[in-house]
Amino acid sequence: QVQLVESGGGSVHAGGSLRLSCTASESRIWMGWFRQVPGKEREGVAVINADFGTTYYSDSVKGRFDISRDNAKNTVYLQMNSLKPEDTAMYYCAADRKIAGTTPLAPFEYNYWGQGTQVTVSS
Repeated sequence: QVQLVESGGGSVHAGGSLRLSCTASESRIWMGWFRQVPGKEREGVAVINADFGTTYYSDSVKGRFDISRDNAKNTVYLQMNSLKPEDTAMYYCAADRKIAGTTPLAPFEYNYWGQGTQVTVSS
């Protein structure tokens, strides 16, 4: 069972930055970040593939967030800049060895999840 441990959440004002980290107990090719607010479905934010370094971003964060990973440490990072109040959510790290389809940002593709870390952006 792969365990994922997130850190780095917190509260910032709009325009600020935060960096999230997630370390996996075992190496997984696909690692990424998802977020969820109460009453809404979980959505993909950014995902990275270890083999090719390919990254995927949701349109809402493209140009503001940057995902990276340190394969030697089984760790993925999410640098979040120019944060907006609408970025407020619980952020979850997810990982898996492979994904079944062609939708890397879809939560159903991932079997391993962290506990989540809260990000709150005030206006």
